Amino acid sequence: MNGLWKKAAVLLATGFGLGLSPVASGTVGSLIGVALCFLLAPLSWVWQSVVVLLMIVASIPVCDTAEKVFGKKDDGRVVADEYVTLPLCLIGIPWMDAPYLWPLAVGFVVHRGLDIWKPTPARQMQNIPGGPGIVLDDVASSLYGLGVMHVVWWGVQTYC
Repeated sequence: MNGLWKKAAVLLATGFGLGLSPVASGTVGSLIGVALCFLLAPLSWVWQSVVVLLMIVASIPVCDTAEKVFGKKDDGRVVADEYVTLPLCLIGIPWMDAPYLWPLAVGFVVHRGLDIWKPTPARQMQNIPGGPGIVLDDVASSLYGLGVMHVVWWGVQTYC
């Protein structure tokens, strides 16, 4: 494995250093996901889906390499899985049209809560070795988050 690739992978996997936070590294690393949400918001839900899928696929070898460099299974410093899956929770929701951008804040909390809880099958996916195990559990949790956010969005639009 070439040294430049290792350095680039660790830089991306740690969220440009945010994952090195001594407290709540996953939450701090997810802040990059907020920026990604802003970048993806103007796109149609189809393009949001395509870009998120591409980011997820690209994050697997990045996380795999960083895990090997750190020598620890799903090391807490690796946060690419957090930041590439946050936008998944908001696909198809026109959240920038909402007052105070509340759906982004709710989506962030839902994403982090589900990532920590890891409902089935996300918890089991953590047992998959390497990059796929690091990323796929967050994808599963974020798919739950996508469902929660659409129910919340529908509820607010219907009853408020």
